[in-house]
This record gives sequence, structure tokens and C-alpha cells, in this order.
Amino acid sequence: MDTFRYFIRRAVRNMRQSPFLCIAAVATTALALAIVGFFAIIVFNVEKLTSRWGEEVEVIAYLDEVPETEVLQKRIAQIEAMPEVDRVNLVTRAQAFERFRERLGPHAELLDGVDPEILPASLEISLSPDLRDRQGVDQLVASLKQQAGLSDLRYGHEWLAKFESFMSLVRLVGVILGGFLLFAALFIVSNTIRLTLFARREELEIMALVGATPLFIKIPFIIEGAVQGVAGGLLALTGVYLVFALFLQQGLQTVLLAAGGQQVVFLPSAYLVGLILLGLLLGIGGSLGALRKFVRI
Repeated sequence: MDTFRYFIRRAVRNMRQSPFLCIAAVATTALALAIVGFFAIIVFNVEKLTSRWGEEVEVIAYLDEVPETEVLQKRIAQIEAMPEVDRVNLVTRAQAFERFRERLGPHAELLDGVDPEILPASLEISLSPDLRDRQGVDQLVASLKQQAGLSDLRYGHEWLAKFESFMSLVRLVGVILGGFLLFAALFIVSNTIRLTLFARREELEIMALVGATPLFIKIPFIIEGAVQGVAGGLLALTGVYLVFALFLQQGLQTVLLAAGGQQVVFLPSAYLVGLILLGLLLGIGGSLGALRKFVRI
């Protein structure tokens, strides 16, 4: 316990002796994490948007002849029991006609005098969340044809292919750009901490000469890096939230609403904790990377 207290006091003393370098390390970490935070906000809200698009993946079964109510309800229950199905919505002829009228907007008067029965009733069949892809749709269509006896099915196969390609592109860009930002953050933080160690290289050499083990020399600097990393994470969260509330939210909302998105939100609590832990790991990793040059085991 006394040894641990010594390490803490030593880390605090190091930061007090070099306040400028300590502030520089915290500021650098905060800046790097803020960039990651902004990127995370964009990716999180784009994923919400694409998830909303995914909810619109459905199969529509048109009913040329609407059976009796009891038969129809039995058929709907049979479809809802399929493992690929999330829910089934019955659209009557009258509802379909009303939807068509709403879509015509100012030209709705063109339907005046038209018999609402000209449009067929239909079943809107939504897929389970984990099957909202081309394979899931194909599987559901095959089940509907074999088990439910439905033949007139529409499911936007071409749109689904484009949606999957877009989702793959979003994930690929997220992995590449996120990985690049993390690597850049680690590089910047490591070099900043290396500058602080370079300023104390004589102290490190003296400790090694008097017999201090490499681990004994390293631990205070690792603690210092961890504290700076956490402080940088908290500072980054504060800055990201202020910029989000003052500028980013409005701008991002304008873009996403145009694409059919909903309210733009800040990062959830799990992301916030993750960003602080990332700062902790960057501080420790940066310290270890910098110490390799100055302290040999």
C-alpha cells in the first residue's frame, strides 16, 4: 500500500513539476477524442437512420379476392406465426384508396367519382429485425407461396439490393475512418507524452543508475498517462456536447431529416463511458509506447 501511495504521489508531483506539458498532453488527448466523438455522433445517427429504413423492408401480398373475415383472420394469424414475420397489417380497399388520394395531394380531385373498390386489399408483412435483408425476404416469399398460398407478392428487390450496398459502404467507411482516427489519436498522444518524458530523461537515467527497476520507474508515468487520458476524455466529452448543442445538432438534423431521419440525438451513455475508457487506454498506451525508448527492461 505504501508503494502504491508513493507511485500516486510521484505521478502527481510529475504533473505539478511540468504543468505546461501536462496541459499539452490533456489537450492533445481531448482534441483527438473530440474528433472521434464527432465521428461517433455522425455514425450513430446515420445508423439510426438506416435502421429506420430497414423497418420499411416488407413484403406486400395483394388480395384480388378478399375472403370472409374469419378466413382472413386465420390466414393473418398463420402468417404472423412464421418465424420470418414481425407483424402483419391489413390494408382494405378503402384504406388503399385513401392512401392513393393522399399521395396525389393537390391533384386528389382526379379520383372524384372513381370507385374505391378498384384497388385491391393487401397484407403488409414486416420482417423480423434480424431478417431484413435479401436472404430474409427470399425466405419469407418462399414460405408465403408454399404455406399461405399467396402468389401476388411485391417486395422491392432492386431497392433492397441498393439498401444493402449502402449499408455495407457505411460499415466499411466506419471501420476504416474509425480505425484511422484511433491510430492517429494514439500516435499524437504517444508523441506528446514522449515529449514530457524527454524533458525528464535525466531523472529517468539517475533512477536507473541508482538501481530502480524498469517497472518501478514506469508505473508513475503510466499512472500519469492514465490520469491525463481520463482528464482528456472528460474534457473531450464536454467540448463535444457543447459543440453538438450549439452547432452540430441543427446542421446534422437538417441533413438527416431530408433523408427521412428523425430527431438527432447525442451519444448514449455506453458511448460516453467508452470514450472515457478510450482516453484511459490512449493515456496508458501512449505512456508505454513512449517509455520503451527511455526505459529499457
